[in-house]
Amino acid sequence: MFSKAIRAQAQKVIKTLEQRGEMIVTAESCTGGLVGAALTSIAGSSKVVHGGFITYSNEAKVRMIGVPRHLIQNYGAVSLQCARAMADGARSKARTDVAIAITGIAGPDGGTDTKPVGLVHFAVSTATDTATREMRFGDLGRDEIRDASVLVALELILETIEAQLALQ
Repeated sequence: MFSKAIRAQAQKVIKTLEQRGEMIVTAESCTGGLVGAALTSIAGSSKVVHGGFITYSNEAKVRMIGVPRHLIQNYGAVSLQCARAMADGARSKARTDVAIAITGIAGPDGGTDTKPVGLVHFAVSTATDTATREMRFGDLGRDEIRDASVLVALELILETIEAQLALQ
């Protein structure tokens, strides 16, 4: 179901979180649960995966994980501000150590000049910081954008955790 690259990254995330004794939760919009599926495709993932929120609609983002309405109104659901609020809100609601959030435009419709198809925002929330990233994949096709987003999300989780280790 997942590429070798995605499975390898998911395995690294699971192993790293297990070594640290930490739990993760996902908050996904354009990926619709694919990050959670990639993580739980790894045997033993139940030790570190708390669960996930699929917050596809704006209302789900607000009601399920507490994204402030004004952020969506002022910046849009596809924004770094919204991704950050999704990650922080999911981590708070689930009471986990780490949260990953993804929001973007996978297409084929929905893009604009300022927010084109292929624009995806990511955020990883921990107790000490929330790291964000913007990717502009271009109009690769819906499945390809979603797959690329899963891989970037897994890589950002690892980068964020490794950065915290370097600071300790």
